[in-house]
Amino acid sequence: MTTPTPPSVSDNAGLRPIADIAARLGVAAEELEFYGRFKAKLPLARLDPERAGRAKLILVSAMSPTPAGEGKTTTAIGLADGLTRLGHRAVVVLREPSLGPVFGLKGGATGGGRARVVPHADINLHFNGDFAAIEKAHNLLAALVDNQLQNRKNTVGLDPVTVRWKRVCDMNDRALRRMVVGLGGRGFGVPRETGFDITAASEIMAIVCFAQSRADLKERLGRIFVGFTHDKRPVYARDVKAPGAMAALLKDAIVPNLVQTREGTPAIIHCGPFGNIAQGTNSILATRLGLSLADFVVTEAGFGFDLGGEKFLDLKCRAAGFWPDALALVATIRAIKYQGGAALKELTAPDADALRRGFANLEKHIESARGFGLEPVVVVNRFPTDDAAEIALLTELCAAHGTSCVTSDHFTQGGAGATKAAAVIAAATTQRARTPRFSYELGQSVEDKITAVATRVYGAARVEFGPKARTDLKTIADLGLSQLPVCIAKTQYSLSDNPALLGRPRDFTFTVREIEIAAGAGYLVPISGEILRMPGLPEVPAAEHIDIDDDGNIVGLT
Repeated sequence: MTTPTPPSVSDNAGLRPIADIAARLGVAAEELEFYGRFKAKLPLARLDPERAGRAKLILVSAMSPTPAGEGKTTTAIGLADGLTRLGHRAVVVLREPSLGPVFGLKGGATGGGRARVVPHADINLHFNGDFAAIEKAHNLLAALVDNQLQNRKNTVGLDPVTVRWKRVCDMNDRALRRMVVGLGGRGFGVPRETGFDITAASEIMAIVCFAQSRADLKERLGRIFVGFTHDKRPVYARDVKAPGAMAALLKDAIVPNLVQTREGTPAIIHCGPFGNIAQGTNSILATRLGLSLADFVVTEAGFGFDLGGEKFLDLKCRAAGFWPDALALVATIRAIKYQGGAALKELTAPDADALRRGFANLEKHIESARGFGLEPVVVVNRFPTDDAAEIALLTELCAAHGTSCVTSDHFTQGGAGATKAAAVIAAATTQRARTPRFSYELGQSVEDKITAVATRVYGAARVEFGPKARTDLKTIADLGLSQLPVCIAKTQYSLSDNPALLGRPRDFTFTVREIEIAAGAGYLVPISGEILRMPGLPEVPAAEHIDIDDDGNIVGLT
């Protein structure tokens, strides 16, 4: 685990008023929607396509992580602070934390040490109400669907057996994965099997991420596929007259949030899809606002490059029309040794053999990035326990592979410890033209698109589609949705669909269990292996150590 940061009571010390942070981006106080002294919503009116085209976009991705995470968000924050110290107008654009990890294993998602966004407790808990609004909009549609079934007239003719729309909650709660609702007689609804996903996996979350205006938001909400009628006609959210009220609930949630790093660098935070079960990137609007207001935009994508990185490029960039100018690939000595077979409890002990074996994982991510036409810079997120000889060995391994490698000490030193890495990344933004290169073309079959990602990015030898996936492929074709891109859900711990296959697995079969339809978001969700869209809590959840003192300060939140 990362070294715990001090209690959040100290995080407000030295915070600048949010109006001062906005001024650094050229945004006047009267343009902001304030949420207290240190948080605000940015004006969508400040979107500027011409200026955005001149700004530099830096994508921060990573190698496959350990279960504790390896500091990708922390590194993105450190790089933004480093760029600011070098005299650039920089902004970091991040996803919002989910309460699932906050109370689960990984803890909060605001960075760590001296590379953190603040006020960190506020951001981790109920941040400006965005997750709550997304959850309510999602569950409103679920209620309208069940009401349609309950109504004796059932004007839509919806068949309850075919309803695919679940409910969501922002908590790791495995008991909600599968359930039967509507028990108790006619007055309690129509019995049917359903379940819950975590809010980060909600299609509404994805829609808010991809919506490019309020009009686009409503149109996407209307396209949500709900199920079929008794005579096999598709039913969409617009058929149950849901989009208007759902959009009303999302009125403020569609607008990106402005906060700051501990060093006063502006930070735009918006939406929070996970990288393993959703697209793993912040919203198009948030990234575009960053590009419209700053010269350098540092943004991250969830988990390893095989997950968030691929989806950032194949999904978000394809939809938005932008492309990274540079790629920072975060690695840690301990993650490489973990991928090399070292036990989780022994990652701080020197082990050059495990480092050499585990480098194969990082090597595959480098090769995958090059497949997109990107030349990554490996940024080593340095831990106090790192062995200098092992860092030297990693640098040698990267050089032998023709890859730049630079260490960064942002966790302990903040932006001052990241200036060297920031300078290398800034230089990299000038070395290549923005030339999008995707894993597949939209005109390919769904099977071919999944196979392209699995073989080129994961390194699979073949893809196998289970019986349910085959049935889903026919449904997708019948609905005329085969042209959609794919957002594959798989484990984050391995390049394969099996979390036990560490390092660089070869000659493996990638298995697709089923394929969910996210027509409103604009993609399909192939689900692989044993991955679930409602996580569970660990044996000792982080929630056991979180508390509030008599002065109202949150303590124990890391």
